[in-house]
Amino acid sequence: MSTFETIANNVHLALGSANNVPSPCISVCRMDSLSGLCEGCLRTLDEVARWSTMSEAGKRAVWMLIDQRAAARQEALK
Repeated sequence: MSTFETIANNVHLALGSANNVPSPCISVCRMDSLSGLCEGCLRTLDEVARWSTMSEAGKRAVWMLIDQRAAARQEALK
């Protein structure tokens, strides 16, 4: 399974969670200087910093952004 397939699968699992939306962190915490996104979870520093205080709806919104970012990266590699 590719990285992008794994992210897509995780997005669908997270969005299906009624409560306690899981963190997208995969313990690969390196910020890409060009995109400003974590190389592991595709979140911004602000999204990482605010995660623990976000509402469940806010967390789902971040997961949706992660899905869009992963799709854009996958498309760029074609």
